[in-house]
Amino acid sequence: MRSFYGTELANPLMLGTAQYPSPAILEEAFRSSRAAVATVSLRREGAGGEGSSFWEMIKALGVLVLPNTAGCHTVKEAVTTAQMAREVFGTPWIKLELIGHTDSLQPDVFQLVEATRILSEDGFQVFPYTTEDLIVGEQLLKAGCEVLMPWGAPIGSGRGLNNEYALRAMRAEFPDVPLVVDAGIGLPSHAAHAMELGYDAVLLNTAVARAGEPATMAKAMALAIEAGRLAFEADPIEARDMAEASTPVIGKAFLS
Repeated sequence: MRSFYGTELANPLMLGTAQYPSPAILEEAFRSSRAAVATVSLRREGAGGEGSSFWEMIKALGVLVLPNTAGCHTVKEAVTTAQMAREVFGTPWIKLELIGHTDSLQPDVFQLVEATRILSEDGFQVFPYTTEDLIVGEQLLKAGCEVLMPWGAPIGSGRGLNNEYALRAMRAEFPDVPLVVDAGIGLPSHAAHAMELGYDAVLLNTAVARAGEPATMAKAMALAIEAGRLAFEADPIEARDMAEASTPVIGKAFLS
């Protein structure tokens, strides 16, 4: 089991807390999936303010909290948001999002590396939302990250793993670094695929929150992630272009 900044997760599902039809349905989704981590937004869950009751509900779930800097577009915004989140949620963990492109919500990896360096020097344990670029991954590790979170596809798109080749390459390049596929997951099969590639966890939100039955989808995602992880550990066979008989031909009846 992979450790995330010294913490082992009982369940490698990280679940977002936005867009659910109601707080009760959100709570049901977490309980049915047994997700180990909840990502939360400072703007919504600010303690003592409008979202304080919501924050109390999240705490009652007994999950680890991963605050995020969703919606930030500059280093200054992200660093300030992270510092406020640490005060509110009492954790050094921060999911660092720095959006660089409005339509695709692609991360600005240049600012991401700079913000990671600043936050790591300030004692934060950074979970960076990044692309699957190997050079960027290396720079994030040098800046202080111990975890990388490449996107599967644009946030909320539900397209699954857009670039399997690059995700495989990242796994091979960083064999000892905890890797989390973050964003783009739409179906349980997408989540299973990420785990089959050897990834250590999956972070998702929209696929569950906007499903017709969020709690059922959350449970399906958890089961798929478990199946994908077991398949990876079972050392699956390599795909072939041509057939290979599964039944031995030795002893076959010879007809003249």
